[in-house]
Amino acid sequence: MGTSMHVAAVELVLRLRTVRSLKERRSVVRPITHGLPNRYPVAVAEVAYVGSHDLAAIGVTTVGSSVTQVEEVLDGVERFVWSQPDIEVVSAERTWMDLDR
Repeated sequence: MGTSMHVAAVELVLRLRTVRSLKERRSVVRPITHGLPNRYPVAVAEVAYVGSHDLAAIGVTTVGSSVTQVEEVLDGVERFVWSQPDIEVVSAERTWMDLDR
């Protein structure tokens, strides 16, 4: 009997609207990078624009036994990020890996 494992990641590129310093940047990005794993079964990392005041890129990944389960998690992640008041989501790109055994 075979099992399936579905892995997906989303890269979110964010424009930080009100940020003027790296300290302010951390105060906007940290609630996202620390808040997501507390709400959803995901791993999160800041993946680009680390030295930029007005941009950030966050990678989020999750694993599930069904496509629907993984989609629901990433949909929730995107809603959470979109709801943050001081950011604009520039892009959200999903990547999938399906493993059949």
